[in-house]
Amino acid sequence: QVQLVESGGGLVQAGRSLRLSCDVSGGTFSDYDMGWFRQAPGKEREFVGAISYDGENTYYGDSVKGRFTCSRDNAKNTAHLEMNNLKPGDTAVYYCAGAQAEWSGDYYPKVFQWEYNYWGQGTQVIVSS
Repeated sequence: QVQLVESGGGLVQAGRSLRLSCDVSGGTFSDYDMGWFRQAPGKEREFVGAISYDGENTYYGDSVKGRFTCSRDNAKNTAHLEMNNLKPGDTAVYYCAGAQAEWSGDYYPKVFQWEYNYWGQGTQVIVSS
């Protein structure tokens, strides 16, 4: 079965950067659109960013736009979330998710949880002020 494992979380001061990784096994990584979500204590899980199966297209939530960047290395079956200028409000458990891409010609980013079939266990990010 498809497995996703996140890594790279930790404790960081506000203004600093972190890079999360999501290693995917058990499937054909280059077939999957990938997404990142986060869940802060007491809050709903929210969409952070998405990247198309080929890495050509990305899309971001408003709260992270301009600070976070999604990327992927299909040769290494790994997706990344580069997080810059971190704020205390970015503190959350971060999850990567995967979904079969549709090769319809146009890219429609998957921003809802129900659009994803595969999920990692999450990695904690804590941003101190």
